[in-house]
Amino acid sequence: MISLTSSAIEHLKSLIADKHAGAGTGLRLRVEKGGCAGMQYVMALDESGAEDSIQTQDGVSIIIDRESIGYLRGCQLDYVDALSDAGFKLANPNAARSCGCGTSFEPQTA
Repeated sequence: MISLTSSAIEHLKSLIADKHAGAGTGLRLRVEKGGCAGMQYVMALDESGAEDSIQTQDGVSIIIDRESIGYLRGCQLDYVDALSDAGFKLANPNAARSCGCGTSFEPQTA
């Protein structure tokens, strides 16, 4: 469903360790209305619920709620550390266009 780069995996492992998070903790990815392009990504460390989809890759878990799955299918999560910006970034094949900062997108119409 979602692929993670080696950089994203290592930074997520480090983040979970730094926060002393529990064994069931993963990165929750959610899409909600907002941002400059119509839909925005929300990311936070969290534990999964009964209705969530969980994907595990190389020892880290990605947690996605039912409403967000369609928007995130086929995405690649990377961690970028550049002079002007650092953080997790999503490459989303479901986006018709994305904002300049990469935190929001306009979904493709079916």
